[in-house]
Amino acid sequence: MGSIKGEATRIIDSALDLGIVPGFSSIGYGVRKRIYGWGEDRLDGRSVMVTGANAGIGRAIAEGLAGAGATVHMVCRNLAKGEEAREAIALETGTEPHLHQCDLSSLASVRAFAEGFLASGEKLDVLINNAGVMPPERQMTDEGFELTFATNVLGPFLLTELLLPRISESDDGRVVMMSSGGMYSTGFSLRDPQLEGSEYDPPAVYAHTKRAEVMLADEFNRRTGGDPAVCSMHPGWAATGGVSDALPTFNRVMGPILRTAEAGADTAVWLSGASATEAPGGLFYMDRRPRPKYRVPGTRETATDRAGLFELCGEMTGRTAAVRAD
Repeated sequence: MGSIKGEATRIIDSALDLGIVPGFSSIGYGVRKRIYGWGEDRLDGRSVMVTGANAGIGRAIAEGLAGAGATVHMVCRNLAKGEEAREAIALETGTEPHLHQCDLSSLASVRAFAEGFLASGEKLDVLINNAGVMPPERQMTDEGFELTFATNVLGPFLLTELLLPRISESDDGRVVMMSSGGMYSTGFSLRDPQLEGSEYDPPAVYAHTKRAEVMLADEFNRRTGGDPAVCSMHPGWAATGGVSDALPTFNRVMGPILRTAEAGADTAVWLSGASATEAPGGLFYMDRRPRPKYRVPGTRETATDRAGLFELCGEMTGRTAAVRAD
């Protein structure tokens, strides 16, 4: 009887996944939570860092982690907004997160933050690279990079590289790249990584960087051999201020079935406590299960492409790899 029930559960889950709209929306989350019977996560003793933790899904992740007993390191660009979120999370959960300032679009800021964190001697089991932007117009950083690419790709790459030695000290270390369902629409162009040769289209540029995050997660995991485990995920379609500001039409049409930020955060919280056996690195997760990385023809990259992107990010950030290719 148990095997029949298990097969029925897998069929329902797969049907939701194939449907995309029900799978990515609050419908999919609600059904999966019910059929799998997810319980409460406990993360006592785990130290987890979340970037972009002052708002949206990042804040929901931080609150979920704190509520589960983890030591939470909130990394925010805006300290005032970060302090407001930290106080609210402490009041709600009874656990007070640590707050750090870092602008992921600035390599100098990432280096300074990582240096300070490593010098503090704080342990770190999990890094969740959640911070991301989708500006309405093309912008360049002071260091000469397109803002979306700098924030969503180069910053997380460099932060991961710099913190990997500390995460590697954990018995069950993990890095999570927060991607997006939008990455399904595109492959990644190594010839034009910042899409300088085309007219600026915010969703397209954002999706391009989100595909890059999945590629980098896979390449990091290959180079670490899965220890620490490095994986990627997407939160489904969640109602956040970022979505309503950047995609007002999508938000208006899909609003009734968008997930809450807490539902979007659920898989990241679960991954923070899952072992490498329960949730291996090198996979792409949503709703606590591995999901396909490709849905559209022509979007699949090669192992050589992934290694090429990794080396390109190393060159752009001036970073000598903490984990090298075989």
